[in-house]
Order: sequence, then C-alpha cells, then structure tokens
Amino acid sequence: MPRINGNEIRSGYVIDHNDGLWAAVKVEHVKPGKGGAFAQVELRNLRNGSKLNERFRSADRVERIRLDQKDQQFLYESGDRLVFMDMETFEQVELPSDMLGERLAFLQEGMTVQIEYHETEALNVQLPQKVTCRIAEAEPAVRGQTAASSYKPALLDNGIRIMVPPFVNQDEDVVVNTETLEYAGRA
Repeated sequence: MPRINGNEIRSGYVIDHNDGLWAAVKVEHVKPGKGGAFAQVELRNLRNGSKLNERFRSADRVERIRLDQKDQQFLYESGDRLVFMDMETFEQVELPSDMLGERLAFLQEGMTVQIEYHETEALNVQLPQKVTCRIAEAEPAVRGQTAASSYKPALLDNGIRIMVPPFVNQDEDVVVNTETLEYAGRA
C-alpha cells in the first residue's frame, strides 16, 4: 500500500495506524506561529468504532489503505444479523446489525447498499444518502409562525424523530438524509 506524508491525510482516507484501520473523520491543518505545521486528525476505528485525536507532522509517514467497495442488496434481518447478497455473484453475506448503528432504521428490504471490504473483512455499510420515509406523527402547524424559519418535531414510520418544516403533515412522504438524519425535502 502507498505511504503518504502526515499532512496529506484528507477526510475519508483510511489509514493503518497503531495496528488498526482508522478512517479520518475530520482533518484540520494547523500552522502555528512557532514550530512546524501539522494536521490535527480525528480518527474512527473501523473495527470497533472508537475515536482518537492524533497530530501528524509532514515528516510522519502513514500507510493509506484502499477499501474495495461492492454494491450489495439487503435481503432480510435474522436476529441481530443482516443478510446481504452480492449483485454479481449472488453470494450472501451476514453482518452484525450494530455495524449500522442508528442508521439501521433506514435500511429497507431490497435496498442496494455499498459495503466496504478490506481484503475479505467487511468494515462499513454505506446506505444511500437519501431515503424516502412516511411521517407517522406530526404536530399541526401553528398559524403565524412564518416570520422566521421554524421547524416542528415529527416521528417517521421507522421510529426516528426528525425536525420538519411546518407545512409537512402526517401520512406524507418525505426525503431524509441518512448521514445527518435531517429532513431533505418532500418526496
């Protein structure tokens, strides 16, 4: 694998650090008035989800890991396991449901997701960025609250609570961003 300088790390890169695979979540380049420049990097362990803040100078060398990405279709949930099927080889893969965390509620039967592999180990499941959901409960809009942009709480059919604009009502379909868990528009 290619080795890169510490100041070349960008958000989304996966690196081999402290005998583990870490994803760079947030990268901030700092140039102090005294001393050399460095990159302050927030890392997330891909195997256990723990976080780490690390400082990399330009002289530090790290190994960048490239993950293989495969489109796979979600078939069903079996206990605490999720079963996916490879779209090309039709092989089935079982992954733990806690790999998705709170995004598990957005996983729908037949949905195509992208699974990232390091060699043969599945490390991450990426849902589509936007998913259509139905509003199960929403408070009625309060008249006269249009001077400032206001949002009201709503409960989706999958049990997730989000904030929606006042014109969105119960039993309407909305588009939700699965990364930020926020309202993205009407369906």
